[in-house]
Amino acid sequence: MIRLNLTATPEWLDLAPGLRLLVGPLTTALMVSARADPSIEDLPQGASQEDLALAMAKSVARRAVLDWEGVGDDVGNIVPVSPEGIDALLEIWPVFEAFQTQYVAKGLILDAEKNVSAPSPTGLSAGATGTARPAKLPAPTAPRN
Repeated sequence: MIRLNLTATPEWLDLAPGLRLLVGPLTTALMVSARADPSIEDLPQGASQEDLALAMAKSVARRAVLDWEGVGDDVGNIVPVSPEGIDALLEIWPVFEAFQTQYVAKGLILDAEKNVSAPSPTGLSAGATGTARPAKLPAPTAPRN
């Protein structure tokens, strides 16, 4: 079952001690807009997955981040939210990872109801136990036409 969140209420994400971002909901419109961002389209043909992931995260964040707490300049003055500030913030590895995990990935993963058979420990089919007795003799091969 897909659980729909029909509220469009922004939420605070705690990305690091003392760092919070107020983000709007991760919607289809936001993702489509982020994919069409010039920074994504201008990536070279052979850009690495890492470069693409960073560019996409920045593009999503520039559209999603509405406010923040705990972001200052090199002197400690509070910095207002800006596209340049968001890009600089996501250049910090732990912040990038936390944003990817708490916002982007959370929006992309569907919450399954898990009302089907559990997977087998061997990775095959369902985890049910066998109920049929083993065959006494091997079955003959089917005749060829």
